[in-house]
Amino acid sequence: MDKLQSFAPVTGNKPKVLIVGSMPGKKSLEEQEYYGNPRNHFWSIMYHILNENAVETYSEKIHIIKKHHLALWDTIGYCYREGSLDMHIEEEEPNDIPGLLKNYPSIQLIACNGTKAYQMFQKFISPRMQQEIDVIKLPSTSPIPGKYNKTFEEKIEAWRVVTSYLNDIKS
Repeated sequence: MDKLQSFAPVTGNKPKVLIVGSMPGKKSLEEQEYYGNPRNHFWSIMYHILNENAVETYSEKIHIIKKHHLALWDTIGYCYREGSLDMHIEEEEPNDIPGLLKNYPSIQLIACNGTKAYQMFQKFISPRMQQEIDVIKLPSTSPIPGKYNKTFEEKIEAWRVVTSYLNDIKS
């Protein structure tokens, strides 16, 4: 089993919300794109909550993220995992999110994409954080059914908190 490495963070000019996943799935790693599995709901949810039209290329997707003062990263920097399921993650090593927050003091909310991202954040990152930043757990955008999985419409409603937060902290 090979050691997996997550991607570099996506940050634009003065991001306000950092969205963190756990670790990119197999398809995303193959494509070298955040949420590269076309079945993952992430990009569709972003289009809905940001009132954007769907785009084709990854660079256009990243442009939308940056345009709306969002940033993307993962809580896990390195791990071993067979397949794509979070439950198979082993020997995880965290990304330096406290360092990212130091470099981008404009970030005021961390939105965890799913339970595993939230658990890893609480375990590895939260104890090392110096600044007070709101952290929320949102339903996973993963297409993999689980006992806590919500419908697409329920996910959109839950994820709207990101745009509410962006509207509240506009400067």
